[in-house]
Amino acid sequence: MKKVEAIIRPHLLDAVRTALQEVEVIGMTISEVQGYGRQRGHTETYRGAEYQIEFIPKIKVEVVVPDEIEDAAIEAIIKTARTGKFGDGKIFVVALDDVIRIRTGERGEAAL
Repeated sequence: MKKVEAIIRPHLLDAVRTALQEVEVIGMTISEVQGYGRQRGHTETYRGAEYQIEFIPKIKVEVVVPDEIEDAAIEAIIKTARTGKFGDGKIFVVALDDVIRIRTGERGEAAL
C-alpha cells in the first residue's frame, strides 16, 4: 500500500477528484494548505499599494491506494493537475506498513 500526497492548484480539485474516482480510488482526504516552491510567492497590487504574497494557497489531496493502482492514481493526478506553469505542485509517495479501520479493526487493504 502507498500513501499518495499531491499538492495542487485549488481550481483543479474537482478534476483531480473525478480522475481519481475513475481509476477506482475509494477515499481521499482534502486539506487547504499554503506554501511556496520555486516561485517564492508573488507581488500583487491592491488599491495602489503593492504587497508581497509569500505563501500561495494550495490544496493537499491524500489517498491511500493498493500497489496495483498506484501508478494509475499518480498518472491521473499528473494528467489533470498539470498546466505547464510554475506552481503546478508536487506528488509525494510514501510506503505504508499497515492501515487499520477503527470501526471494525480490519487491517491492511481490507481497511481501505
